[in-house]
Amino acid sequence: MKKINLYEENSFNALHMSRFLVHDSPYFKILNFNFKASQELPIHSHDIEGQVSIAVLEGEGEFLGAGSTLPAKKGDVLISDIAEPHGIRAKTDMTVLVTIAPPI
Repeated sequence: MKKINLYEENSFNALHMSRFLVHDSPYFKILNFNFKASQELPIHSHDIEGQVSIAVLEGEGEFLGAGSTLPAKKGDVLISDIAEPHGIRAKTDMTVLVTIAPPI
């Protein structure tokens, strides 16, 4: 077993989003991203099979997709194929947890 406190391991960066690798195994990868207001993870996709989930732990923003946006607030989870374009933009300081399976 492994225990990690995201709030102790990762902080915010005024210049760009902050990324922390929580876990990486042959089965899945977990990443923690912290965004200051207006920072974003640009829309992107991966040319592999698998799925990604983006869970909002704190803050508000938008889930970004190809030609669409969805509101994102604390408690929301976006799930999509990893090949589908996805991204996130923070309206307030925002903490998200991303799970990728299988890991890339």
